[in-house]
Amino acid sequence: MVVMSPSGDIAAQQRDLIVISTILMLIIIVPVIFLTLFFAWRYRQSNSAAKYDPEWHHSTALEVVIWTAPLLIIIALGAITWVNTHKLDPYRPLDRIDGARPVEAGIKPLTVEVVALDWKWLFFYPDYGIATVNEMAAPVDRPINFKITASSVMNSFYIPALAGMIYAMPGMQTRLHAVINKAGEYEGFSSNYSGEGFSHMRFQFHGLDDSGFNNWINQVKQNGTALNRDTYLKLEKPSIKDPVRYFGAVDDGLFEAILNMCVRPGQMCMSDMMHIDRMGGAGVDSRENKAKLQHDNRYSNEEAQPAATDVQTTPNTNQEQGHDMHNMHNMP
Repeated sequence: MVVMSPSGDIAAQQRDLIVISTILMLIIIVPVIFLTLFFAWRYRQSNSAAKYDPEWHHSTALEVVIWTAPLLIIIALGAITWVNTHKLDPYRPLDRIDGARPVEAGIKPLTVEVVALDWKWLFFYPDYGIATVNEMAAPVDRPINFKITASSVMNSFYIPALAGMIYAMPGMQTRLHAVINKAGEYEGFSSNYSGEGFSHMRFQFHGLDDSGFNNWINQVKQNGTALNRDTYLKLEKPSIKDPVRYFGAVDDGLFEAILNMCVRPGQMCMSDMMHIDRMGGAGVDSRENKAKLQHDNRYSNEEAQPAATDVQTTPNTNQEQGHDMHNMHNMP
């Protein structure tokens, strides 16, 4: 029921699109079902009073109604779909907070960089220098700019109360613009099967007022540890039911290294590889690049069995690219 009673403006517009499309289709479906049942009852074998005319085979008025009504509905559905496909494009920056309020000039969106790991979520807040695992927060009525990628297999980032689902893919960056309009706690998860720990790949999303969001940021900074490349490589290993973790300091450029699949020492970044390709290739030097580009088998020489941990609700204190691919704010 969250989809039909969302707390974010983008999700609310998607809800309205579902309702309008359903009503338009019911204009055809309901009469067809009713007439099917009516004719079955009206012309039943036992009803001798029903008029039977075997020579009747055409009615211009009936043909006009039968073909005009569906055609008009298809045109209406097509127009609505076309408009909303562009209006709800996840790459399109927001122009309104809700139906009654536009985005005021000078408001800076909150940037959140999202990484889908096996089987947990890592969130970077570059404007604040922090990161979290399986928990994120955002201030109410402030636009959010998500930059989304993955470390291994493809996942799908989805907060039903906020907006539609967006794919998270390794070596690529997708985007999502959204806003939360009501304070509260909401659930986010992966909506794309990604392996053994998929069903536990969930996180908490907190919609907070400005004061509450600032307190949350300070809590992460005070209780979190440092997230550097070595820490990330340990975090990246497959695990199930990971607890919430806070990182109060983050290495510069870590998200870009994850996006370009070059966190490990000696790996060539995807951006460097694409630059070589644009320049016509590396020639004989490409033989030396082979080992640097073996991203998919990085666990081949080490055991990477999923580790189950107990779910915790408190933090563990011990511890652009372009428009590559994107999907619309899809609804399930």
